[in-house]
Amino acid sequence: MSATVEHLTGTPADYVSEEETFAPSIAPSLTYSEDSEDQDEPQPEETPRRRRASTRLIAQSAADVQRITGESTQQLLNRCCGGGCCMKLQKLDGLEYEHIPLPDNEAFRSLGLKIDEVPTVLTKIPDMPEQITFLHSIRRVSNTPSPTDSAISVGSQLSSIDSVEAKLKSLSLEELDTSIQPPSFVQPHHPHHVFPARIHNTRELTRPGAEKRTYHFDLDITDYPHEEGVDFKVGGAIGISAPNDSAAVDQILDLLLVPRYLRDKPVLLRTTRGRWPTVWGADEAREIVTTRRDLLTWCSDIQSYPPNKPLLRVLAEHALDPNEKKILLFLCAGEGQGVFCDFRTGPYISLAQLLSAFPSSKPPLDLLLSVLQQLMPRFYSLSNDPHESYEIRDGKQHRLIEIAVTVQEMPDWRMGCRTGVGSGFFERQSQKFMELQRAGDKAPQLYIPMFKGLMANPLAKEFVSDGPMLLIGAGVGIAPFRGFVQHRLKNANCANKVWVLQGVRDSLIDELYNGEWGVHEEKVKKVVQSRRGESRYVQDEVFHQADLVWSIINSVDGRVFVCGSSKGMGEGVEDALIRVAQSKGNLEREEAKRFWELKRDVGQYITETW
Repeated sequence: MSATVEHLTGTPADYVSEEETFAPSIAPSLTYSEDSEDQDEPQPEETPRRRRASTRLIAQSAADVQRITGESTQQLLNRCCGGGCCMKLQKLDGLEYEHIPLPDNEAFRSLGLKIDEVPTVLTKIPDMPEQITFLHSIRRVSNTPSPTDSAISVGSQLSSIDSVEAKLKSLSLEELDTSIQPPSFVQPHHPHHVFPARIHNTRELTRPGAEKRTYHFDLDITDYPHEEGVDFKVGGAIGISAPNDSAAVDQILDLLLVPRYLRDKPVLLRTTRGRWPTVWGADEAREIVTTRRDLLTWCSDIQSYPPNKPLLRVLAEHALDPNEKKILLFLCAGEGQGVFCDFRTGPYISLAQLLSAFPSSKPPLDLLLSVLQQLMPRFYSLSNDPHESYEIRDGKQHRLIEIAVTVQEMPDWRMGCRTGVGSGFFERQSQKFMELQRAGDKAPQLYIPMFKGLMANPLAKEFVSDGPMLLIGAGVGIAPFRGFVQHRLKNANCANKVWVLQGVRDSLIDELYNGEWGVHEEKVKKVVQSRRGESRYVQDEVFHQADLVWSIINSVDGRVFVCGSSKGMGEGVEDALIRVAQSKGNLEREEAKRFWELKRDVGQYITETW
């Protein structure tokens, strides 16, 4: 093992790049083949016909789809609408077309819709979607306090507004500030409730010039409810109930002409079925007192999903301008299927962008809520050993957990780019925290709504306190491995049993947690730069360290962990590991693939990619 360590920490000149090897595709041919058993149909000799080629079954599972297309089933679904629009891109014969004046605003132009002429008669327009969400005003007596900052589940047995008012009068309102955490009915992961964890400290890990910004957070979980059982684990992930940006919520309410005095006023929400506005609650009818602002802030996703036909159908139904209505109906119709598919798979489109593009459409908020997607929690891996992270503040010991968050950005029609729901929320909180510190506030009171999420995920489940391990990651994917190393280096007997391969673009600006891994960091970690020096990728280093990889994976309790983006890094590392098995195990490519599949099955090869 000592020789292996020296090899890992050698100079850059010691490394030699390897040529890629390519194997032929294992997918069956989709063209005619003489030896295919299912190509021909029995034909009478006296009436010969031209032989017909048939299709062959090549995919029976999600794994087959990923093998052939190179992307997961979910990625394929996100990219394709499934409407068969590839067959409907040209004008159809026999139809009359008319020119429709397009909306003259920047929001519409940013949609990139390729519409020249529209058929005068549209077919296959879907019916209006079922409305399952209803908002009812509540007449309140003057001495009843307003639950603006709370949300109370009333129960489906209340059938009239009068009974709701009577219930409200008899209830004491829960102390819940929905500016820092979601309403109580948003219980994302039973039995875990959302807990507003105070930010103990935060800082930016990357430096100016980095392609992506990454922030570090220390979260105070001293008062996290103990009755929920499962403790935080090395390699585990916490759930974050991130809200929509308050400015974006106000913009939508403005576009819908919802008066400001109504936005925070209590309202009775009644649903006829489904889980919404809960995350993973039962599929059932509900009656809940909440506010319009809370529903848009915490319960409905207003920017992460491409537009679907139910949403466009609702906008079309309430469009007052006939040209806007015709365009929206065209996108819903069979004749507009090709344009609709391009629309879904094109630029990122937010709800505010759609409402701005078709300004005459002002659907009722409750109908709109019936067709919007649920705002889902985001999960972030712990970047420390949660068992040993404590600090003394105000004479009290505080328990901390740490995470790293990389900001995801996408094009935006107004601002040039916008951030994702979760990472944008973290960046805003971090910047507020640092601004308050610069203004003299030594302990800003800002919070992250979190819950104990995935403590049995692959990284946490397969982490063991002994046995050699190789940790391979790039970007923020390296963060959970910091906790692995911290835990391992506490045991002197394990100091020479953990190795880290960290991929970065430029170590001067985007190497995460440099110098924060422990006293033996220089012996266990190798940083590979893709934009500086030899311009190598972490997958290149994996193959270069073939001896180390082969030694670890064939050791008792040896494990190889991979964490990071599946596109590029994840795929490249998997290919490099296959080539290692080919080289060191003298295996054919298919045998090498099977070798790593078996190692995955027994928990020695663990990946967590996205």
